[in-house]
Amino acid sequence: MSCGLGAIILVFMLVKHNVENSMLETELLQDDLARLQSQAEALKSEIVDTEKLQNKLNADVENVSQELASAQSSLDAAKATVASINEAKKSLEEGIKNLDVPEPADIVQRFRVGEEQYLIGLKVEGKRIVFLIDSSSSMTDEILINVIRRKSSGPQEKQNGPKWQRTLAISEWLVNRTPKSSSVALVSYNDNAVSHTGPALVKGNNAQGLQRAVTGLRQIVPEGPTNLEAGLTAIAQFKPTDIYVVTDGLPTKGTSSYKSLNPFADCSALWGGSSKISGACRAKLFIHTVQKAQTSGIKINVVLLPIEGDPAAASFYWRWTATHNGLMISPAASWP
Repeated sequence: MSCGLGAIILVFMLVKHNVENSMLETELLQDDLARLQSQAEALKSEIVDTEKLQNKLNADVENVSQELASAQSSLDAAKATVASINEAKKSLEEGIKNLDVPEPADIVQRFRVGEEQYLIGLKVEGKRIVFLIDSSSSMTDEILINVIRRKSSGPQEKQNGPKWQRTLAISEWLVNRTPKSSSVALVSYNDNAVSHTGPALVKGNNAQGLQRAVTGLRQIVPEGPTNLEAGLTAIAQFKPTDIYVVTDGLPTKGTSSYKSLNPFADCSALWGGSSKISGACRAKLFIHTVQKAQTSGIKINVVLLPIEGDPAAASFYWRWTATHNGLMISPAASWP
């Protein structure tokens, strides 16, 4: 009887032990299940976020693709426009090459190649025009040593001086652009002044009269001092409205009695006391000359050619022309 009771007790203990182990395993499984469910939820959330990011990236790629397509389209259009412009330019260049532009006949005939037909800013105009051309010895060359050498040479050598030949070309250029309705005089000056159009003005449409004037100027031998006062005094009789002066520097001689004038106390060259005149005396002489001349209301233009040793000339001539509503131009060596 006692053996049976012990067996029952043993069975009970075994069953109780198994039940406790089973409950413990169940709790562990529930914990694992909860952990796995939590991980699953986290993965689902990550998947959702990843899908959103993927959708955004796909949208960005689509936008960039559209922008690239638009840019390519614009580039293709620009290339087509450039090609069209280049074709039009090529066609225009060919047309210009084949264009036959008749040049107006010069009233004074010249035989020159490659002549420039313009000088920026300078226009020949006016009712009564006087061309005043410096024909002193310095007008033969730009370099002083060559000027000095030509002073002791013959007339032909002086006339062939490069600057004098350029001066003649400039004079013809000016004459050829005289308005037909204007009246004109062509005057050269060194120590004295000579009118190559005679005592009266010549009409701008008088081809023979202007040709004779230019021919007369070509016969001049450039020599002697620069007496601007003599030139301005000579042209006063024409009552000019416009004066065009072609020179290379400030005057070296005048016609006044300078010895009695206070500003010229140190300028003995003006009354024969010296064979040379300083730059300061030339400047004083120029100021005195233009102040003495009756040029009020006259438009004055100056074409200033280069010469060594007279750097102040440009500023003085510029001020002179500026106060007379004109221009002072120092043209390039290639003109005219």
